[in-house]
Amino acid sequence: MTINLLTVGKTDVKWVKEGLDVYASRLKHYVPFSVTEIPELKKVSALSHRQIKEKEGELILKQLAPQDTLVLLDEHGTEFRSLEFAAWLEKQLAGSGKNLVFVIGGAYGFSEEVYKRADGKLSLSKMTYSHQLVRTVFAEQLYRAFTILKGEPYHHE
Repeated sequence: MTINLLTVGKTDVKWVKEGLDVYASRLKHYVPFSVTEIPELKKVSALSHRQIKEKEGELILKQLAPQDTLVLLDEHGTEFRSLEFAAWLEKQLAGSGKNLVFVIGGAYGFSEEVYKRADGKLSLSKMTYSHQLVRTVFAEQLYRAFTILKGEPYHHE
């Protein structure tokens, strides 16, 4: 099993990219982990928000294999405490043998087609984060979950 973080748009904020790189490198000690960036759409000023979501959705769906487990990082998803997320992750890793793909959508969210394909939705907070910052926040939480599962002294509770 591998874990892939699929994002719409590039990370162009240096410190966000550096933070993401730190946690991506740490995660590789636990699981094959990758980040895939889908380029932002060009010339979108004439498109509605719905059209942008649909076009981004097509690009997201092209990145998936039929057997992938797709989890959307979505404000309406399930919220977990870190220990709960670790337990959920452990079930995902043990149960399916499928690759786990987490997706951070664009500024307007996901298309209906992506929601239909999704196997789950996860919310990091009731607060809204920038689409760039959430990459690092999520990677850190994923790393934290693995340290919890391994009984390593990173998470304190």
